[in-house]
Amino acid sequence: MFDEHHRGHGGGGHWCRHGGQIRSFLQPRILLLLALKPAHGYELMERLEEADGPGADPGLLYRTLRQFEEEGLVHSTWDTEGRGPARRVYEITDDGQEYLRAWAANIRQTRERLERFLADYEQYYHTTEGR
Repeated sequence: MFDEHHRGHGGGGHWCRHGGQIRSFLQPRILLLLALKPAHGYELMERLEEADGPGADPGLLYRTLRQFEEEGLVHSTWDTEGRGPARRVYEITDDGQEYLRAWAANIRQTRERLERFLADYEQYYHTTEGR
């Protein structure tokens, strides 16, 4: 059975006529940002918005960071320096680096599959429009 992402806007079971969307790459984006520079959550939100535009969900970001820490992909420490309350600073671990490399390989493979699809699609429409 298909979930709501496969349904039309009316929920009536029709295929969406506006095309599919590729799911968010929040996980690899967070890891890449942390590979570039350790950061606290608020800074990560700002950097995510710079990279991907507005719309990042802070709750999702912090849940992802907690999950990453439980899985050993990131490590956090408390930053008590400066003004204001202490903030948790996150940095990527060696396991996180390896996970990021695996994500990059998967994204490359997906890109190749998408390029093949588009080439086949363009060939089909070029051929059928020429009839």
